[in-house]
Amino acid sequence: MAADVQANGDSEDDAIAQINIIPFVDIVLVLLIIFMLTSAAIVKASLKVELPKAASAGDGVESTLNIVLTKEDLLYLNGEVTTAEALAGFVRGEAAKNPQLQAVIAADKIAAYGKVIAIIDLVKQNGVKAFALNLERDLAAAATKL
Repeated sequence: MAADVQANGDSEDDAIAQINIIPFVDIVLVLLIIFMLTSAAIVKASLKVELPKAASAGDGVESTLNIVLTKEDLLYLNGEVTTAEALAGFVRGEAAKNPQLQAVIAADKIAAYGKVIAIIDLVKQNGVKAFALNLERDLAAAATKL
């Protein structure tokens, strides 16, 4: 009788041998979504800066250097207060280590235009070939183009 059950494939071992993949995929997708949401929150700069808006602002780029100029004219490098001279030295050292170094420059919208240009020049003169200006997308201006 035991041989008869195995011949028909009705044994309990056959039911256990099959893996149901759908719940596994559901769990993996939920974990992926959680990871994506938390990583976006971690990467955001901890400094509160009111960014200028542009209709054509793109997505952020992965960066090694995060430079912020506040409305009080304070300069931050990766979340720490710094000076222009210290920023230049740090950028020069990092650019020597990593030729693909990128920088994201965020400035408050009321920060002086000349100071933002000076930061861009400082970063480029010290070896950074790729930089981006951090902007917020202006949804109202983008909607008027449609």
